Amino acid sequence: MRTTRRRRAPTRGATLVEVVIFIVVISIAVSSILGLLSFAVGRSGDPLVLRQSLAAAESLMQEIMSQPYTAKDPDDPTIDEAIGPEAGEARGSSSKPFDNVNDYDGLVLNGITSADGTIIAGLEQYNATVSVQPGALGGIAASEGLLVTVTVTGPGGVPVNLSGYRARYAP
Repeated sequence: MRTTRRRRAPTRGATLVEVVIFIVVISIAVSSILGLLSFAVGRSGDPLVLRQSLAAAESLMQEIMSQPYTAKDPDDPTIDEAIGPEAGEARGSSSKPFDNVNDYDGLVLNGITSADGTIIAGLEQYNATVSVQPGALGGIAASEGLLVTVTVTGPGGVPVNLSGYRARYAP
């Protein structure tokens, strides 16, 4: 009697254990990727808020630096200029607007407004403060120079500071 060996057909497919391990590995990879994506998407608005804060700070700084810096009040040349606005002066006032760089010291904006006081749409949740202090720079004495600091805080509470110097010109 002759015994014949049966050849075994090669196995095809995967066992149940292999399928379960594959599912576990794929789920770990997918959950890791989704976690990273949700973190990135959750913080994707921050650069926009910082850019808007910086743009508001630059705009306010440009407005301030475009004002004259004189020793005497432009409205009344008999009055010496001091840090801070004179009585009755206000940013955006049609009768007595700010007319000197140092008038902006102590300015607080709750919601960013244009120079005439109109609220700028989309920037209602941004706040700005301005500090103007005497400051020496190089060969310029502190009595002839000002350090202007504009701080704008966006909805996330992250402040953006912008500083600039302004010197008084000798006539």
